[in-house]
Amino acid sequence: MSKVLIWVILALLCLSLAPHKSGAEFEQWCVADEQTPDDELQAAMDWACGGGGADCSKIQVNQPCYFPNTVKDHASYAFNSYFQKFKHKGGSCYFKAAALITELDPSHASCHYEFIP
Repeated sequence: MSKVLIWVILALLCLSLAPHKSGAEFEQWCVADEQTPDDELQAAMDWACGGGGADCSKIQVNQPCYFPNTVKDHASYAFNSYFQKFKHKGGSCYFKAAALITELDPSHASCHYEFIP
């Protein structure tokens, strides 16, 4: 066997043994756009937590996602809650351009952002 063929076989073997993400490359969360003013984020969050049906219980005082206590952080949690709950039923991560999709898990400390495949 030639050295090139051996290297090709070894490279293919290494690739086949490498761990693969099963669907993880498609994990998406919905977060507040940092460029959106707080008053617009607040209005969108009020809708998401009210008529929108998001679960905003974890951004209340003494709950795991209360801190950091900023409009942006609370809106991000609310937007993601709505998005995960309704993305398979036509829901989006738009919120009048106040939100965007990220593939980086925004969870932090004790605050877990839900992801539903």
